[in-house]
Amino acid sequence: MNTNVTKNKYVNAWIAEMAEMVQPSDIVLIDGSEEQAEKLRAEACSTGEMIKLNEEKLPNCYLHRTAVNDVARVENRTFICTSKKEDAGNINNWMDPKECYAKLTKLYTGSYKNRTMYVIPYSMSVVGSDFAKYGIELTDSIYVVLNMLIMTRVGLNVLDALGDSADFIKGLHARADIDEENRYICHFPEDNTIWSVNSGYGGNVLLGKKCFALRIASYLGRKEGWMAEHMLILGLENPEGEVKYISAAFPSACGKTNLAMLIPPSIYKDKGYKVWCVGDDIAWLRVGQDGRLWAVNPENGFFGVAPGTNEHSNPNALHTSMRDCIFTNVCHNLDDNTVWWEGLDNDPPKNALNWRGEPWDYKKYDKADKVGTSGAHPNSRFTAMAANCPCISDKFNDPAGVPISAIVFGGRRAKTAPLVYQSTSWQHGTFVGSIMASETTAAAAGAVGVVRRDPMAMRPFVGYDMGDYWAHWLKMGKAIANPPKIFHVNWFRTDDEGHFIWPGFGDNMRVLMWILARCDGKVGAKETAIGYVPNAEDINIEGLDISKETLEGLLSVDKELWLEDCKGIHEFYAQVGDRVPAELYDELKALEERLSK
Repeated sequence: MNTNVTKNKYVNAWIAEMAEMVQPSDIVLIDGSEEQAEKLRAEACSTGEMIKLNEEKLPNCYLHRTAVNDVARVENRTFICTSKKEDAGNINNWMDPKECYAKLTKLYTGSYKNRTMYVIPYSMSVVGSDFAKYGIELTDSIYVVLNMLIMTRVGLNVLDALGDSADFIKGLHARADIDEENRYICHFPEDNTIWSVNSGYGGNVLLGKKCFALRIASYLGRKEGWMAEHMLILGLENPEGEVKYISAAFPSACGKTNLAMLIPPSIYKDKGYKVWCVGDDIAWLRVGQDGRLWAVNPENGFFGVAPGTNEHSNPNALHTSMRDCIFTNVCHNLDDNTVWWEGLDNDPPKNALNWRGEPWDYKKYDKADKVGTSGAHPNSRFTAMAANCPCISDKFNDPAGVPISAIVFGGRRAKTAPLVYQSTSWQHGTFVGSIMASETTAAAAGAVGVVRRDPMAMRPFVGYDMGDYWAHWLKMGKAIANPPKIFHVNWFRTDDEGHFIWPGFGDNMRVLMWILARCDGKVGAKETAIGYVPNAEDINIEGLDISKETLEGLLSVDKELWLEDCKGIHEFYAQVGDRVPAELYDELKALEERLSK
């Protein structure tokens, strides 16, 4: 068996070493061609790994089902393996690298017997750009190959760009037995290595995504002076054709993808405003020669949650998924060989198989037991090409990226955080990001209203100590001559009956317009204990069923609630440990003093 599949001696030596351990029957280099991809699709359909869908209604679309025990990212089985435990930090799971390699080697040994090893050379960001980082993923799964072809830039040009360098991220994936007791997603940032075993679910096995683009990249960014962030990137174009760019971080279930592909409400649309999507999930940010922060989306596709995606909530995402797409764990409509999921429309299929592949009766759906009774798994996915998004930015493939005017943090708070506020400085903005939180909803397991801190929406994705990560943010602030302004939004304030007050969705653009007006110095603001809050008259509510008094309520700051929240911040900082920067404790103390006045 030939392990010299590239011209790069380091890549070949690593492939040979891995092949000796996993023992494949064959090795195939993925070249990025449509011809090779089509052969792999046909093979996956012949074995039942994938199902080809209705070519007329969903051209070049496929359905895949993962194992029932393998349907989501597994944070408790995800490890950062650094030689010193304290470098991984208190928020991450840590394992000693030597111990981890030894343990996983036993699981990998012989795991590719009678299987093919696929070698995927891929680039995060545009090949050859200053942002680009290269990886090779080895996998025994055609599903992984076909997803990586959508999600990353795969091809022989990656190997050309790598040349004879040893600077690439080594990713090894094996489905093995899909044994959840032995499922591990392990990152070795000091070795540029990712090992994933006993999973076939995208979030655990598409190693370019969270594993490389966030966990490993955040570690590299700190070392090299840039940032890898769990952020969308969008462009807002005014009627004169000027585009300003915003990057924004939200924990899950806070409308991140919807914001990334926002459709302007008619009040802006009719005047000629447009919104462009650069990225829906991950941003890599570097200081440009002009002293501004520039961002790229290192991915090439979207790995979106299907349930809840519809013509009202996110038409752009829906239309993106209607061609060249892989659907995972959705409901299969047998009448016309299409797919369906909860929240798509009010017309569930009468003759269908659920996400497990069993006959499904929509009349037995029980919201209290979504996983057991739903047609599509609540975390079912679509893997779709960014190029097919109706609002994809013309800067999507620009190697220079886009200049960022504003960074926006968000969370889901019923009463505490106002609709929007602005930080007073980069340091204060870092503090605002570090205390980001969401309250659990009825949809989440466990108690309702519990506050979960998710700093910068990066809690599961920082590849090193969280305190060091915040210190890196503070250091970056000093390196950016013209930094973006930092804001916090909360679309989820509720009334006394628990109903959302702000309409959300496309109307969130009204808040973004205020944010950009602040960046341009065009509107004033009220200085409050927590930062700058809009004057109600500066947020356009024309056409909304919201009074100025209601808006003033949405912008109010309840000092008692905030003082209560400060206790939770102290607890969280203590949990992060002794590497929390002193500057953030200074900000917390100053906040408490302002609130107590």
